[in-house]
Amino acid sequence: MRPPRGTRTDPHRRYRVRTSPPGPGGLSWSGLRAPMRTLFRALRPASARALGVGGLVVLLLSVPGCLSPKEARESADREVYTVLRHLRDDLARGEAFTIEPPVETLRDRILEGGEELAPLTLVDCLDIAAENSRTFQTQKEDLYLSALDLTLARWNYSVRETGTFGAFLQGARNAPTTTGETATFSFSKLFATGLSVLGDFSIGLAKDVSNGNPWQAITNANLSITQPLLRGFGRDIVLEPLTQAERNVIYQARAYDRFRRTFAYEVTSRFYRLLEQQDVLENQIQNQEGLRVLRERNEAFAEAGLLNDIQVDQARQDELRARDRVIAARRALDASLDDFKLFLGLPIETPIALDPGDRVSLEAWEGLEFTLPEDVAIQVALQERLDQRTVHDRVDDSLRRVRVAADQLRMALDLGVDVAAASETNALARYDPDSLSSSVRLDIDFSIDKLRERNDYRESLIQAERAKRDEIEAADRIRADIRDLLRRADAALESYKIQSRAVTLAERRVESSQLNLEAGRASTRDVLEAQEALVTAQNAATSALTDAILTGLALYRDMELLRVDEDGIHLESAPILGRVRE
Repeated sequence: MRPPRGTRTDPHRRYRVRTSPPGPGGLSWSGLRAPMRTLFRALRPASARALGVGGLVVLLLSVPGCLSPKEARESADREVYTVLRHLRDDLARGEAFTIEPPVETLRDRILEGGEELAPLTLVDCLDIAAENSRTFQTQKEDLYLSALDLTLARWNYSVRETGTFGAFLQGARNAPTTTGETATFSFSKLFATGLSVLGDFSIGLAKDVSNGNPWQAITNANLSITQPLLRGFGRDIVLEPLTQAERNVIYQARAYDRFRRTFAYEVTSRFYRLLEQQDVLENQIQNQEGLRVLRERNEAFAEAGLLNDIQVDQARQDELRARDRVIAARRALDASLDDFKLFLGLPIETPIALDPGDRVSLEAWEGLEFTLPEDVAIQVALQERLDQRTVHDRVDDSLRRVRVAADQLRMALDLGVDVAAASETNALARYDPDSLSSSVRLDIDFSIDKLRERNDYRESLIQAERAKRDEIEAADRIRADIRDLLRRADAALESYKIQSRAVTLAERRVESSQLNLEAGRASTRDVLEAQEALVTAQNAATSALTDAILTGLALYRDMELLRVDEDGIHLESAPILGRVRE
């Protein structure tokens, strides 16, 4: 589907900004029709009194130019949010983008005592973190501010209208002699070629109050057109501030989307590490319970004279050690939960629990590939990484700045036309041909001293070379990070497979040692060692699984294949990886 006319499309087709929005922000001659129509209407026959009233009308019309703070805020929001909606159709994946904080946050409701937390799912944690994160709010505000800057850049190329009104009273001491008023309407417009148009129309009323003479009125109309022929000529030069402002919005939108994904990964990482600690605590509790049963069994056998005290003490000692591990695991989990509450922005005294339905599992991340070909992973990362696209586009920015700086080295050669006319006194629409003046001018500025322009040009060349080096360095860093993550993901997956087999063997060993103990073919020490091996293998397997999932997600994060929406984190790898492999 072709983009609408007047739309500049990002090379990667994810972002677009309208360069010529409807209305006064356009870059066509049609933008001058309204002010020119106003100018010529004012030249129609009218009485001095009517024109005096017209001056008052200009004054009244200028009153709306004084915006109230509320109106200014609402106007800015409307324009900025319109820019952001046109910037990217799927900005934030359907999320209603706003920088306004919620009226009442979850933290507020908890502090007021009106909210009790159910066990938190991963999606819940993502929502809470986004709602309370100061960094997240700063990212949204940065995007808003970049769009706000764009509205100013567009305004600089629109028809800029002003209206002024003034009144005066002149005289000596306490004897006024002259009174009058002046109303002026003016406009200006800068076009893409560098052509600038300035016009103004003024009405003046004056009266000599010392002798009672009637009011005298006169109108003045001026029009000035200037077209640069050398320095300052051309669309690329004239529209560079607007072009850069548009690209800055695109860069900030990319940074915002990139932050959302990395932030979601951080929340997921903390969430899964907490689930890992919960699993470790449960393993330690089960181990303690198993050792308690063994200790009670040994004590009963010892009382019956069937077992010596050494094996009873061995069971007691291991049970005490297991109890200490439970206490340490619970203390570590509580500390991590407090840290997680601080991260989420929740009151520290609020009790929270994690939904066990979100336990870490490979099945929950179906489609997550751990053994991607290195060349495929690197190519995807270089193509899809939003920050890499920005680094690449900044090279183009630096080259454009070189052209602009080179343009400033040229002399100025401007062709201009000026027209001015004044009406006859009290005949405001009657212009004496002798009062009409016009001129054609050719302005030349050799600017012999070009030290500042020379330095700016040389600096722009250096900055362009830096931008090229930054692009190469960023690409190399991405390659190194992807290679490292591929190695870590492969190692983590293999470690999980090994630890899973170790758990199976440890469970079999515990069962076998207990049967042999009952049959009198094993000692208590054999059961204790088997139980210790089982809990160690279980904890290692849990840690390895968490490492594998998080490393795989980090790989997809750095390939820009994670998608974040209101339903959580998703993988969007299938179509992209398929295209690259083909």
